[in-house]
This record gives sequence, structure tokens and C-alpha cells, in this order.
Amino acid sequence: MRRILGIALAAALGVAASAAEEPRSCVLISRQTPEVRLSGNLLVDFAGQRDLEPRFQDVASADVSARKSPWLAGIMSLAVPGAGEFYTDSYLKSGIFFAAEIALWAFASAYDKKGNRQTDYFQNFANANWSVVRYAQWTQTNFGIPNGTYNWHIPGTDAYPPWEQINWSELNRMEQSIGTYYSHILPAYNTQQYYELIGKYPQFNQGWDDAGPTFNYGDALTPNFKYYSVQRGQANTYYNTASTFVAIVVLNHVVSAIDAAFTAGSYNRGLHAGVGSINVPNPGGYVTVPTLLLSYGL
Repeated sequence: MRRILGIALAAALGVAASAAEEPRSCVLISRQTPEVRLSGNLLVDFAGQRDLEPRFQDVASADVSARKSPWLAGIMSLAVPGAGEFYTDSYLKSGIFFAAEIALWAFASAYDKKGNRQTDYFQNFANANWSVVRYAQWTQTNFGIPNGTYNWHIPGTDAYPPWEQINWSELNRMEQSIGTYYSHILPAYNTQQYYELIGKYPQFNQGWDDAGPTFNYGDALTPNFKYYSVQRGQANTYYNTASTFVAIVVLNHVVSAIDAAFTAGSYNRGLHAGVGSINVPNPGGYVTVPTLLLSYGL
């Protein structure tokens, strides 16, 4: 229900003062309502108001400005936050949503780059301080060969980096045969799982260069093992933070789309025009006054 807010600007302020005076035009600015209309004529507004309402007629009506499509506004903001608000002339909100979009992507990119740099750091640390050859040799020496010979070392590769000296299928077969706390097989070098496992499970403790000659499940892990685990965890934290910002980006699109649709609806309930007439009472009866009605609403 639209309630009246308006005031009337009338060129007919003097109509009621002179019965013989020619009818004038007047302008009413109001929010539409079936309750009260003000003409701006004090005599009419306070003395003859009961006669004003029944005699006002809207004979035509037209939007002062073009309507905005809520669907189009929503789709625009879903694609680019703030675009729908700009389309509906809500420039402040448009700027806020668009600025938030830029800032969120900037934060997401910054933390993703931090994660990449941290990943390079912990992987280089592992390459320099953890050896798959040392791990395999200690495993074979201390656990024996329960199911035969395992040719995990490739002959003639001693001068190569540790990961290039390994027959991975033979190493994995040995790990599976041992059992006990050897609950995982080591994935191939330079994979995500390779770098995760060597800093996560105790069975890989003896591959670190600061490991002692003996180790039993439950013993303290080496300082390098612990340090590496922390550094790898920090990289994951950076990546998780970047993912959070990306999730907020998606939310910003959705919220902006919903807001743009509602903003378009509010825009369409804005200023409208209509023409008609009112019968203004005066001592000689009524004077018909052409009227332009301007109504608005939120």
C-alpha cells in the first residue's frame, strides 16, 4: 500500500478566492494512496478535502523514465559484481561491489603466490635433506628381506641424484612386504604425494639426513622431519587462504546479483506521471483544474 508523502505544487493557489477566475493547472507530487491528496490550496486542503478525492481522475499514466529489468540486472551482476547496480543507476553500490571483487581477487592471487613460493622452499629443503636411497637402505638393513630379494637400487647410478637411483616398483614391493608401521608405499619422486608422505608418516623418518642409526615406531622424529612438516603445512595454509578468498568472490557475485534484482524493482517503483483533473470547491461551486500527478515510491 503506498501511503501519501507528497506535497502539491499548484498553480491554482488562488482558485478558491475568486469564483469567476478561469481554471488553472496544478501539479501534485505524491506517493499514490486512496486516502488523502493535497492540492496546495489551503482552502481545499483543510476545508474541502472531502470533496477533492472523489473528483480526482487519472486519465492517463506513463513512466517518467524507462523501466529496468530485474532479471537483466541480476544476470549482469552475477557475471560482474556491480554491473547490475550500475545499470539501475545505483552507482555507489556498484562501486562497492566492483571494488570488493578486485580486492578479493588480489588477495586470492597474493596468497596463491605465497603458497607457490613456500612449496618451492619445502620441496628444495626435502631434495637437499631427505634421501630415498638412505630410506631404502635403512629399511632393507633393519627389516631384512621377508619375501626374497628386492632390487630397488639401479646399478651404476651412484653418481645420480637419489631419486634417479631407485627402481620404484621394487621399492614399493619391499614396503608392502614389511607391513608393521610401514603402512604406505612411497609414490614416485616429484609428485604431491611424495612430498606429503615423507614429512607425515614415521616410516620415512630414516630418510632424513639427521636421523640416528636406530628407530622404532613411537620414537621422537628428527628435527628436520619436524621442520619440514611445519614448512609444508604453511604452504597448505596459504593455499587454503587463497581458496577462501575465491569462495568469497563467488559469494560476492551471488549477493550482488540478488541486490541488483531488488534494486531494479525499487527503481521501477520510482517516479511515474499521470494527468487528470480535480474539482476545486469555491463559493460559486467547483472549478475544474487540469492536474499533472507525479507519484513516487520506494
